[in-house]
Amino acid sequence: MEPFRILRSRTLVLPEDDVDTDQIIPARFLKGTTREGLGRRLFADWRYHASGAPRPEFPLNRPEAAGAQVLVTGRNFGCGSSREHAVWALQDHGFRAVLSPSLADIFRRNSFQNGLLAIEVDPATHASLLAAPGREVTLDLEVQALTLPDGSRAAFALDPFARYRLLNGLDELDFLLSLEDDIAVFERDGASPHPEV
Repeated sequence: MEPFRILRSRTLVLPEDDVDTDQIIPARFLKGTTREGLGRRLFADWRYHASGAPRPEFPLNRPEAAGAQVLVTGRNFGCGSSREHAVWALQDHGFRAVLSPSLADIFRRNSFQNGLLAIEVDPATHASLLAAPGREVTLDLEVQALTLPDGSRAAFALDPFARYRLLNGLDELDFLLSLEDDIAVFERDGASPHPEV
């Protein structure tokens, strides 16, 4: 995973509430185990006509959406079934962060595990983001702050373990492997086959 420290990007706003993982990436696209190409399927049922032609009114299809790495969503984003492919599709499209007033727990965990910063913002900050689609924001993970287009800053909370892994570009397995030397020392020096009672 790529370490996440500071991200400056324009936003793309998708204000709908209760967007579930099947809307993010429909189940018919879950047959593969690779992330590549999933970005084309992101929000497929909303983004394309039945013929496959893009719907010009959908936010991802607008010219100003190109290059936006921050997705601003409505409440309860990522609800529904646990689907890592939803995170993969967002990342393959180019998103590095999702901002919402509330996120589904499983989606948030899958995001952190795969290097996508998914954070909850307060109602005032969310309203400001909705009112300024396409404007540049800055996410600073080291200080846990979001700088808005008007220059104001909003702090955001993040689980310390998720923050550490994102800052260092580690998933849970990478984190465990990084402790391999410490584990070997413990097994050699600290572990006793007959602990004292």
